[in-house]
Amino acid sequence: MRRRTSHIVLAAGGTGGHMFPAAVLCAELVRRGHRVSLITDGRGMRYQSQFKNCKTYVVDSATFAAGGVFGKIRAGFKVISGIWAARRLLKQLQPGAVIGFGGYPSLPSLWAAVQLGIPAALHEQNAVLGRVNRFLAPRVNAVALTFDRTEKINPARYEYMCVTGTPVRPEIAEMGERFFPPLGEDRLLRLLVIGGSQGASIFSEVVPAALSTLPRALQRRLQVTQQCRAEDIESVRESYARTNIAAELSTFIPNIPECLEWAHLVIGRAGASTVSEITAAGRPAILVPYPHATDQHQKANARDLEEVGGAWIFDNRDFTPGRLAKLLQKLSKNPRDIWFAAEQSRKEGKPYATKDLADLIERLALACGAQDRITVHDHVMGQSRKKEDEASVDTRSPPSLNEKYDEKKDAV
Repeated sequence: MRRRTSHIVLAAGGTGGHMFPAAVLCAELVRRGHRVSLITDGRGMRYQSQFKNCKTYVVDSATFAAGGVFGKIRAGFKVISGIWAARRLLKQLQPGAVIGFGGYPSLPSLWAAVQLGIPAALHEQNAVLGRVNRFLAPRVNAVALTFDRTEKINPARYEYMCVTGTPVRPEIAEMGERFFPPLGEDRLLRLLVIGGSQGASIFSEVVPAALSTLPRALQRRLQVTQQCRAEDIESVRESYARTNIAAELSTFIPNIPECLEWAHLVIGRAGASTVSEITAAGRPAILVPYPHATDQHQKANARDLEEVGGAWIFDNRDFTPGRLAKLLQKLSKNPRDIWFAAEQSRKEGKPYATKDLADLIERLALACGAQDRITVHDHVMGQSRKKEDEASVDTRSPPSLNEKYDEKKDAV
């Protein structure tokens, strides 16, 4: 197979919500033969093991959201320093394209790419365009969104915009095509309780308390896998032990795809990665949006899923043991409600998000990138073609990015 390839730089950092989608895209780009580098910050280095066959560079950045006047001044100097460091690094790497995944760690690299004329794109995971992405969107070549309804966007100011969804692991993306686990009034009811990359204490407090009030016959049917904060895990374990509910607890769940596959119902926050994974897998959910999320983006993330009947949403203050227990008891008696929600969740999913986003970045690099940043990998049945065959490679300039993506112009 003959493919023109490029060097792609990913800019992401901070939290798992930014880093995990970047890692999935990295794997897809590497699979396609591209060379991939990651520019991140100190916090992003915690996720370095997720990026295989990818060289990692650290460029400092900072948030302006806290620290008072002097803190904002310090952050400003740190960001400016980061931009200069990113400029030097990008001049050295000479990438065909740079894609940022939002958050302040991506700001220096994206801004440096814009200044240097390197094709640049950004990806927004949430249903509200983040502050950094709001600043960068009018300046980059392409904006990729996760949700069809995204707030705080201004399409008239963007060069190109489309909806791709958020990349999820292949094992999860393929799950929506398989059967939902068997469920009935006399069968097991499996709950997966997750709280984002750091866990959430509210689930450690509310879920065990709610399950302890359920009828004993229902408690015997339950199987719970729950993520807990380290400081909460022993008290949660004691609570389940008192009720003899089968529960597996951990501070980090490494086998999320396996857990999702057998789960009948997910309980968690409404981060973009969580919503993208449960909809790709076709799993119904009870979601409690984090109340202090910037611009209430978690509530916006859950909005469409609730409207189509794929999830039940609680405000943080309304998520009490009594209300959760009442809902779980109702659902256990009406398994068809769970099946219906699962199907609606699956319809909201975007299992091809990784492919669509990789296509966008690949075509951006090949349509707009300098030819000296692009190489030709020429293979037939795994064997390298002879050099003289390279003369037959089509070296004409590819169509413009917008021509390549005419079919998606009306997606938003």
